[in-house]
Amino acid sequence: MLGQIKILIVGIIAILSASAATAQSEYKVRTGDTLIIEVLEDESLNRALVVLSDGRISFPFAGTVSVAGRTVGQVESAITSAIASNFAAEPNVFVSVQPEQRQAGSASGPTIDVYFLGEVNEPGLREVAPGTNLLQAMSLSGGMTRFAAQKRVQLRRAGANGQQSVFLVNYRAILDGAQMQSNVTLQDGDVIVVPERRLFE
Repeated sequence: MLGQIKILIVGIIAILSASAATAQSEYKVRTGDTLIIEVLEDESLNRALVVLSDGRISFPFAGTVSVAGRTVGQVESAITSAIASNFAAEPNVFVSVQPEQRQAGSASGPTIDVYFLGEVNEPGLREVAPGTNLLQAMSLSGGMTRFAAQKRVQLRRAGANGQQSVFLVNYRAILDGAQMQSNVTLQDGDVIVVPERRLFE
């Protein structure tokens, strides 16, 4: 009797797991989603990427990939096809959608929302204290990946008229001791983008 109960429980867990996997594979990606992408043959390519407002992501070897409106399975296929020429055999690519989560900084009390995109180890939303500047916020990104274009960090800010301002920062020069002409104080909704490094950059 006990053995039959154990078998029944294992069966239920297997069914639930299969249902969850099916739901993930059929889910249609939306802007703002965080995709967890893993390449079995090269762990250095593994990363979490936020789907930009234009519905695209940027992935090493694949360049810019349109993902919004596609299922997770279709995104896997698109990335696999795009990077396949870099491998001796077709790579195994796994994509999943990370549940939305708000990550707090060290702030207690009022906060503003700042977003990290691109080649950082921990992309997504951070809640920081008003008055936080760009360099302070960068310390919350988990560091940059080895594909990061450290000389072309962008701070994107939407104005009241809907137009977007872009501030460029040479983060590499700052790490080497250069002074920032203006360490910008962040505003609610600011987006910090670390682009992918170009060949020979």
